[in-house]
Amino acid sequence: MHSGLDRHGADADVRRLLRQAPVVAIVGPRQVGKTTLAAGIAASWRGPVMRYDLEDPRDLAQLADPMIALADRRGLVVLDEIQRRPDLFPVLRVLADRRPVRCRFLVLGSAAPELLRQGSESLAGRISFYELRPFSLDEVGAAAMDRLWRRGGFPRAFLARSEHDSMDWRREFVRTFLERDVPQLGISIGAATLRRFWQMLAHVHGGVLNSSE
Repeated sequence: MHSGLDRHGADADVRRLLRQAPVVAIVGPRQVGKTTLAAGIAASWRGPVMRYDLEDPRDLAQLADPMIALADRRGLVVLDEIQRRPDLFPVLRVLADRRPVRCRFLVLGSAAPELLRQGSESLAGRISFYELRPFSLDEVGAAAMDRLWRRGGFPRAFLARSEHDSMDWRREFVRTFLERDVPQLGISIGAATLRRFWQMLAHVHGGVLNSSE
């Protein structure tokens, strides 16, 4: 990220939560900056750090038996894309209940209702959630209001070198979201149909609502 838009507030908030709870979940949409935020926290963590990317087959292989893989870890363990392995939540509950606390877990995933429900139920009293959103006007400043309006608040779109690069990134993001992420939410509507629906919504956005349409 651009140095002027480093999310110092988010960094401080997550660190505070890690001091209070054995498990902290950073949730938010894809490409909003969850991994970047976690990497910054891990880089300055006092103690050992272990990171698992649950979209990487090599890391998944290491977690074939998660209790054995995680039981002896110390310091900070980062589990990225936790929605890929919701079965890890019961394991984290057991590990979080050990006294003294041996390890803190920072898990990253989507803000899908099912994931939030599973995490809350499995780790009740042990987990804190931090929702990371795209850049807001408060973060970028009033001088960048027009740029934020044109490009949106996703870091790679907002910080792109040119309007063309920003548009290319947004097109690819929408395609990936419709084809990959939406089906994971249990929505079975085809990507092409959803794209047309999104275009219809964009066309009427900000106008007077006509319910019959």
